Amino acid sequence: MPESTETVRDLARVGELAHRASDTIGSNDYTALTAGAYDVVWPLVFEQHTRRFELQRGHPTCAASIAGLRPDCLDRFQDDVEAVMEDLLRNAKVPIHNLEGWIVRRLTPATVDGHRRRRGAVGALQRPRMPAWLATALHHDPWHTTLAIEILVWVGVSATAGTGLWPLSAWAELRSKVTGEPLGSERAVAADVETVLAAMRQSTTWYANFVERPLGRKQAPVTPSPRSDPDSAALFEQPHLALSERHDNDEARLADLAAAAVQAIDRRIRAGQDPVEAVGIVLDLTFRSGSGAEDLDLVPGAGADPAERITLLLADETAMARITRAVLDILGIDLQA
Repeated sequence: MPESTETVRDLARVGELAHRASDTIGSNDYTALTAGAYDVVWPLVFEQHTRRFELQRGHPTCAASIAGLRPDCLDRFQDDVEAVMEDLLRNAKVPIHNLEGWIVRRLTPATVDGHRRRRGAVGALQRPRMPAWLATALHHDPWHTTLAIEILVWVGVSATAGTGLWPLSAWAELRSKVTGEPLGSERAVAADVETVLAAMRQSTTWYANFVERPLGRKQAPVTPSPRSDPDSAALFEQPHLALSERHDNDEARLADLAAAAVQAIDRRIRAGQDPVEAVGIVLDLTFRSGSGAEDLDLVPGAGADPAERITLLLADETAMARITRAVLDILGIDLQA
């Protein structure tokens, strides 16, 4: 167990963790506390929170392991870990003998509070509700009022919808559930979105504050979506014929994980953590925590073993120094400045 993790457990056991964290903000001691807290928190968040929600979202691969998380799901996971970690360092003011149990009991309020604070930071409604005037403008139509809430939720989250602005595929499925009609096309849902937005624009100030402003702060989508006929019901089905080679899929998945890892490393370095330590922790967390679910479609022995390669890299000081320099170059961070 790392020394920083032992320190977090010892301070929590005597009821001094929050006080020590408050007294050391901005110092190397606080950086060590956050690193120790992170190591305690992330497995609990994934097992007790992320896995359940990914299954509810219909993402079995994301629920299988951290290595299987899509980039947007990995971002949500990291956001939740940071929210729970901040809650721990802020509120652990009494002796805690079962640290994991204490954290698990606070997972829901901590992640909900973090979610609301992130929404507030981009100007989105923290708890989207249907204004009476908007319900009237939509003639109290069950689907249009449901879609209005979905739009208000969507503009305040960091997730993207491929190369599009709205998650039309997911909303098409929701439309079918709400209306009881057969699954329609994305084009039909896009028309519904325009109907709802037109109603929202009746209040110019409200629309500018709670739709346009947070929407303008969302992360731009960078991953291209498959091109399909938007009028075809097959749009929502997985193709039966593989359209790319296995190695292409592997490279794309690793590229997505690498992009998410660089963002996580950036947050840690800017918080004051040692670059080499930050790179090592994130590489270990991102690439060595898989369950093997991503290789279930291969014959035994045919899958790659990234965990073995990462283990060798972590033990190679020269390789780690080279990787750290490359990451710093990507992030534009000059430690000598």
